[in-house]
Amino acid sequence: MPELPEVEAARRAIEENCLGKKIKRAIIANDSKVIEGVSSVDFESALLGKTIVSAHRKGKNLWLHLDSPPFPSFQFGMAGAIYIKGVAVTKYKRSAVKDNDEWPSKYSKFFVELDDGLELSFTDKRRFARVRLLKDPTSVPPISELGPDALFEPMTINEFTDSLSKKKIGIKALLLDQSYISGIGNWIADEVLYQARIHPLQICSSLSKENCATLHNCIKEVIQYAVEVDADCKRFPCDWLFHFRLLKKQLKLGQIVVSSQVIGYFILAKRSLARLLLTTSAYVPELQKLSGTVATKAAGKPRKQASKKKGGDEAEDNDDDEDGVGDEPTNEEEESTKITKPKKGGNPRGRGRKPPMKRKAKESDDDDDDDDSGGNNDGSSEEDDEDLTEKGRKVKTNTSNKQAKTVKTSKRPVSSQDGKKPKRAK
Repeated sequence: MPELPEVEAARRAIEENCLGKKIKRAIIANDSKVIEGVSSVDFESALLGKTIVSAHRKGKNLWLHLDSPPFPSFQFGMAGAIYIKGVAVTKYKRSAVKDNDEWPSKYSKFFVELDDGLELSFTDKRRFARVRLLKDPTSVPPISELGPDALFEPMTINEFTDSLSKKKIGIKALLLDQSYISGIGNWIADEVLYQARIHPLQICSSLSKENCATLHNCIKEVIQYAVEVDADCKRFPCDWLFHFRLLKKQLKLGQIVVSSQVIGYFILAKRSLARLLLTTSAYVPELQKLSGTVATKAAGKPRKQASKKKGGDEAEDNDDDEDGVGDEPTNEEEESTKITKPKKGGNPRGRGRKPPMKRKAKESDDDDDDDDSGGNNDGSSEEDDEDLTEKGRKVKTNTSNKQAKTVKTSKRPVSSQDGKKPKRAK
């Protein structure tokens, strides 16, 4: 999503091109999901004849100060973007409107024409943005709930170090908390942690003073550099993680090699606006190592998991497809363990039944390979899990039927081992 550098680039473009000009025409989209708390007609009438005095930003929020209230405020969400016709404003890749597209764009939510003919538009393809009309944007949420701006109100090194020493959560989760520092989003958090050589899951209070000082400096340098180049990612240094982190979408295993280093991925959950968001984190395990009790737990769980499964190679591949980490213990790994257990314990009693089971397992593996070869890599892991689960159930059903026939023929009672298998397959 647009982060501090992208929103700051939009603010500067408005400041350089729109100040002192009067709004002579306004078109507000009839979209109550994005346009919050006011009708499009009332919004338009509140803008007409007003002069743009200044443009302000805090974190990832922007608002225009007019010659009288109320003032339009923009929360960019996942894909919000500011466009000024004829002016080169940074186009965030997920929300870019092509030059030959209709103007204003069909995704425009806020459009104004100024008295000199200049036109400005706020677009949002994905409709996660929020546009509001407020008497004082800084006195109400979300702006009133934001922490200090990472560019305009940076903490001192001592303040930063002291605050981290009191936090018992992962460092990346804290950086994404807008009430702690506003403006840092997913790509900036990944970038600064990579450059500081800190693992995203490292507990804040376990960081040394040297780690805190290095991270503080990286936050300052990355944000300032991105702002200086107007958030034009093509001008970011070639050794930044930014250029490689999204390549994961093109690879099934979620790993790529950059400068002989493997980039790993995992899913970080956070809550925002009463909904659960899953954020993909990119890091370099060889350079960003966990330490302390978190590292001990991370090192212990994979070994325990591998010892449970005889077919460890196949199960590990599925884990990589699912969470994109391989070396990070997650709930998803536990789920994949449950899915693969039927293959381990699904063999029927008696040697005469084993060959059909092997053939069935082979057919299942072939089917999985066929599914992987022709689908979209973005969703392949979930489809693989569903297929694997379904096939495990089929194998379990066939096994139970064969066992039932064996019991009926030999008149042997069902063993306690057979009764435990359904529990292990859940």
